[in-house]
Amino acid sequence: MKLILREHVDHLGERGQVVDVARGYARNYLIPKGLAFEATPGNRKQLEQQRKVFEVKDAREVREAEEIAARMAELDLTVERRAGESGTLYGSVTNSDVAALLRARHVEVDRRRILLTDPIKAIGEYEIAVRLHPRVQGKVRLRVLGEGGVSAPAAEPGPRESEEPAAAAEADSEAAD
Repeated sequence: MKLILREHVDHLGERGQVVDVARGYARNYLIPKGLAFEATPGNRKQLEQQRKVFEVKDAREVREAEEIAARMAELDLTVERRAGESGTLYGSVTNSDVAALLRARHVEVDRRRILLTDPIKAIGEYEIAVRLHPRVQGKVRLRVLGEGGVSAPAAEPGPRESEEPAAAAEADSEAAD
């Protein structure tokens, strides 16, 4: 079934594009949600008339997304979570957590737009991509700390250089006995 998209649909097409989809997808999802309408000759004429409106709206959305991306690039988000001695978190930091941190900084982003492939499960610094518009992607820095602001797991102190030769000489003398 041929449809004209009213809005951008991921993995399908851009606003104003004519696409061919399965009838069930069109009847049960795209048309009821107002994302598309049937591509009849009359609707195609309307599309040509509305193309200018779509272009202006799209340009405005891109500009707004670029402004949000610039604001996000300046942000350094920090979250504290309970962690083990090895730096592994007892829980995880998800895209919902990142969205809440951004919201606290007055940047409204839908959690589904935050591109975390897997939840964050370790202490460290991360750069997270956020799809603000199909053509604009922002990045935000996130620092995950342990409780109390611990930034890295405590490393075991190794032997000091001055102790190594003495320990080696002591081991040699014991082996000779």
